[in-house]
Amino acid sequence: MMMLQDGSTQLLCLTASSGVPLFTRGASKQLPFSVIGSLNGVHMFGGGQGVVLSCCETEGGGKVVWRVFQDSVMLIAVNAGGQGGACSSSSKEEEVRLQRLLENAWNCMVLVLGQDELASIRNVERLKRDLRSCFSLIDQLLEERQEGILGNLTHCADSLLPPNPTFLQEAVDGFAQAADSEFSCLLVHGRIAAATEKWWRLAPQEVVLLCALMRSLSASGSASSDYPVFLPQGSPTVAHRLLRFQLLPGADVCVLCGPTPSLHRAESGLVGCFWTPLVETLRDCLAVGERCLPGSVSLRPDVLALLLINRETRRSVSCVRTSTNNHPLCDPPLPSKARCWELLKLFYIFSTTRYFTQEETLCVSPDERAQRGYTEDFVLGFSHQPLQSYLVTEECKSYGLQTPQHQLFLLIPLSVPTFALRTVATQTLSDIVAATGF
Repeated sequence: MMMLQDGSTQLLCLTASSGVPLFTRGASKQLPFSVIGSLNGVHMFGGGQGVVLSCCETEGGGKVVWRVFQDSVMLIAVNAGGQGGACSSSSKEEEVRLQRLLENAWNCMVLVLGQDELASIRNVERLKRDLRSCFSLIDQLLEERQEGILGNLTHCADSLLPPNPTFLQEAVDGFAQAADSEFSCLLVHGRIAAATEKWWRLAPQEVVLLCALMRSLSASGSASSDYPVFLPQGSPTVAHRLLRFQLLPGADVCVLCGPTPSLHRAESGLVGCFWTPLVETLRDCLAVGERCLPGSVSLRPDVLALLLINRETRRSVSCVRTSTNNHPLCDPPLPSKARCWELLKLFYIFSTTRYFTQEETLCVSPDERAQRGYTEDFVLGFSHQPLQSYLVTEECKSYGLQTPQHQLFLLIPLSVPTFALRTVATQTLSDIVAATGF
């Protein structure tokens, strides 16, 4: 574990049957082959004894998590520990984060290559080459400080609430229909600003990964792209086409379709028709920025950061106040913007593993839920569903609120009295829902 820098995470991919390394991503200084072989060997030894080894912890605070997919590919996440950031979380939080990383990495591989090629490995060297096309997506998962994008953790679509949603919704619906599709979405600053009804019916993990793919394609600098994709749950063996077009810097629209239309026809005949009249509307949407909330929403000054999840639509909005360091209630000093994002993630894991319900685990048996690291054992013994939780640390106070439709997670300065946290949370939720209908 000391081969990695403190706090760094490395993802290893091997063949499940023979342990042949397929790729490693993450830390700049990779683990030596002997260590990779040992990690694979100890898992295989456990399997031979009828034991499934899913996680272990080292003396130095490091964590190793294993998972085998389709009896063909083994993914191993290794975190060296020893930092004051994400690894200052408890062992439980870190295990949940790494388990989610493995799940997302597998889905990335299916999204790009399809399940058949991964489930039945015929040529290892060819698979190694093909897997390179997944690296940009997997690297996104490993970028722990990717501010404002929480969908990889929550499996909810990161959203931006535009000031004029009606016009954008009509354009997205019309654009999809003209492209002979029912699946289209508009991304602004990497977050969904509008999407068709069928797009929201995709599995939440698929929506999150498609958005990550669009961010990756947009970062490549191309104005348009035609990319084959497999849907990990909806269509893992049959590819669809993802057509993406940049409308303005920071604003991209995509459509999920079949053999038609061609990229050229969609770009020359459809994009301008539906989106040129909405250039100013798009600029207004871009102006919302990282706040993700329109100007009609006035947040209380004692809210440092928030994550709001709509449990029915599996959408989320999140933001950190940019004026954190100049906050009027800044004694003691407030955490930095980057640290606020980190604390928000940790509090989300803390609340959802101990108290609140994650919708994706409702259909999972208690044994599988425990194996996947989603809930603490004592939660299974609760006779009721907790609706609120709070946590006081040396950096800030955190408060979580759950209703039948929403989950809200807040970071609040230490100077705010603990008895006032519930009022801050309920008023914040009421203000956002009243102004946006989210």
